[in-house]
This record gives sequence, structure tokens and C-alpha cells, in this order.
Amino acid sequence: MIPVALTIAGSDSGGGAGIQADLKTFAALGVHGTCAITAITAQNTFSVIAVQEIEPDVVEKQIDAIVQDMGVNAAKTGMLSSSRIIEAVSRAVRRYGFPLVVDPVMIAKSGAPLLREDAVEALKKEIIPLAKVVTPNIPEAEKLSGMRISSLDDMKKAAKEIVEELGAEAVVVKGGHAEGEESVDILYHSGNFREFRMRRIKSKNTHGTGCSFSAAIAAELAKGNGIEEAVKRAKEFIYMAIDYGFSLGKGNGPVNPIAPLQLDAEKFKVLENIKEAIKILEENGALVSNLIPECQMNLVMGLPKHYLRGIEDVAGIPGRIVRIGTRIKASSCPEFGASWHMARALIKASDYDPRVRAAVNIKYSDEILRALERLGIESSYYDRREEPDEVRRKEGASIPWGIEQAVRRAGKLTEAIIDLGGIGKEPMVKIFGPSAVDVARRLVEIGRCL
Repeated sequence: MIPVALTIAGSDSGGGAGIQADLKTFAALGVHGTCAITAITAQNTFSVIAVQEIEPDVVEKQIDAIVQDMGVNAAKTGMLSSSRIIEAVSRAVRRYGFPLVVDPVMIAKSGAPLLREDAVEALKKEIIPLAKVVTPNIPEAEKLSGMRISSLDDMKKAAKEIVEELGAEAVVVKGGHAEGEESVDILYHSGNFREFRMRRIKSKNTHGTGCSFSAAIAAELAKGNGIEEAVKRAKEFIYMAIDYGFSLGKGNGPVNPIAPLQLDAEKFKVLENIKEAIKILEENGALVSNLIPECQMNLVMGLPKHYLRGIEDVAGIPGRIVRIGTRIKASSCPEFGASWHMARALIKASDYDPRVRAAVNIKYSDEILRALERLGIESSYYDRREEPDEVRRKEGASIPWGIEQAVRRAGKLTEAIIDLGGIGKEPMVKIFGPSAVDVARRLVEIGRCL
């Protein structure tokens, strides 16, 4: 049976935080997500325009409906808004006894209050004592502990205070609001402290960070993991969600909870696409073999632009594609990070057209140029004799420079870019396309035209 996780929180109309972020997180981590909505907010990336609370008895009945039918392996709370809603949630949690992660949401990323001042005490007395894990950021931890936090030691003192004075089983004081090269979260559990450190990501796309982090802990608890393991996995999860956040709206863009899931899926699709492309090329070796340059051929395909950061995000053929008489053969199966030169060309080309995700290098000849013209394939070129010394001296800079020059000449990225070569550099043609299969089919067309 798939584990069931429950989020008891508000709805974010912008889709970045609240139950929307929680449900995406649950799905990405392999648990079935359910929800009890506490409030409807009209908000976006920079403001909360309006809030409509749900009647407390309706909130409680939402929890009843889920537990009595599917059961709940773990739950989390987010925006609870008022003392009446807090009391209703407290009754339901006491009645069913499922593990509870409490994200003490008090203020939205935009600065708007999401918990009434008179409800803070109710949160302390009614909800936190029921929590398996509480996940305050530094301002929230200050509010709960009644102390000023300005150092790592202060975070530890506040964490201990929340556990020992308010009654939670464990607390994670999050370090996102602190300074420094690292983001440090402090877990206090069973009398012990544990630090979770990650390189701080400089990004404004952090809307929903707290929601997704607490939801990830709840998902891991629902799967049967212990507190420390759940927090560790949630920290790794939210790091990737922030790193691949979306630049949407005018304020703080949303984190991307499905990044881990989507990355794995996209990598699989890229490798399968290249395998299919290789099959097309090998089956048409008699047509394509004359296109292979002296340095051999490499066919590459990258992840979608949002996930394309470097050559490790581009798959190619280790050992390249070689000519054997009138046949061609891929030296090995495609792998990510297997190409250096073509990967750099593709990454630079995608800066001009994100739809371009694949590329291949072929031989340069007058016959091939005439074939490109007959097929209506637009081309541009770059001349290495024009390359500045500072570019030539920098490792890996020549190919991106060349792509840039070709784009400037044509006023756009063309399907074919010609490298005229230079001393010790074989001239060749690079063909770009939406996928490896598209590029492979284009090579067959060129070979047939020849």
C-alpha cells in the first residue's frame, strides 16, 4: 500500500506554497497526498491580497474524512490562521494520533501575517506538544522560544527550549535567514544536536521553501523513516527544489518540488532518444558514413534548458561514433558528461534558442555545403583566425565564442554552423535540432542528398 500523507494548511492561489507545494512534494517523494484546507488565500509571488478562513468544524471534518477512509501515516500543518482552527486541528490529531510535523507558519514570504497574534499562544499550547517535529525558521524560533537568535549557539538554545519547554519531540531550527556561505539547520532530538549543512544557494526563488521542507519530512516519516533520516532526506530534497526553482512573477519565485523526479525522468528520456538516434544512424551507415570527419562524430543531447547547467547535463557517446568502411558504429552506450566539445556547443546554442537540445558534428566539404543549401538548411560560420588571444588562451572558450560569432553573423541561431578550422583544427559543420532523433534523421537526409 502506498503511504498516505496529510497536509493541514492554507491554499496558495499562486501555486508556490501552502497545500499546492505540499501535494507536489508528497507526489515527488512517492506518497499519496491528501489535504485539509484551513484557509483560502489570494496571493502571488509578492503579496497576499486576501484571506478567507475555512470554518473550524469543516477543517476538522476534512481530517475525519481522510483518516476514516484511507488512514494517515503522517501529517503536517502549515497555515493555521486562528486559535479556533488550531483547537479544531488539535482535537483531530489527539483523536487519531498520527505523527505530526508542525511548520509554525506565521508570516508569508511577502511579509504578510498568516497567523493572528492571539493564536501564537494557542499554537504553543495546543499543537506543538503534539508534534513529532517542529520546523521553525529563525524568526519563528525566536517567537516560540522568546529569545533573540544571532548565532549557531543561539539556534541550539532555542531548539532545546522548544522541545523541553513546549513539549515537541524534536525541532529543526532552519538557518535560511542566517548569514554565511553555508545554510545550517539544527536538529534537536532525544537530547542530542545534529547539524545539517549545505552550500547556501543565492536565489530569490524561495517561495514555498518552508512548506516543501516540512512536507518532505512528513513524507519520509509516512514511509517509515526515523526523524534524523527524514530530516536529512528533506534537507537534500529542498536543496534541489531551491536550486531548480522557477523565475516566475515579480517577487520571490516558487521552489520546484518536482525537480528530483523530473531530472530522473528527463535523463532517462534523453538516453533513450540518443539510443534511438544511434539506431537510425547505424541502419543508414551507407548514407551517413561519408559525413563522419577525421576526428570522428559525436551526437549529443541535453536536458531541458531549465535543468541544463553544464556538460554533466549533456549526454554523448564515449569514444564517439566511428566509421568502419561503409558502416558506422557507436563506440559505446550514451552517457551524461561524455562529451566536451559538442556539449559546450550545444549549451551555447541553447542560450539563443532553448528549443535546441541536440547537436552533431559532420565533415566539412563543398559537396556537403551544397547539400545543405539544396535541403534548405540555413547556415552561418565562424573563422578561428578572428578569435581573440584571451579567448584562445582560455580552456573551453573557443567553441562558445565561435557559436556566438556565427549567431551574430546570421542574426539568429541557424540549424547548421560551420567551423572553418585552423592550425591543428579540422574544419567541420555542426547540425542542431530539437532532439537526437531529429538530428539523426537530418543526417540521413543530407547523406541521401549527397
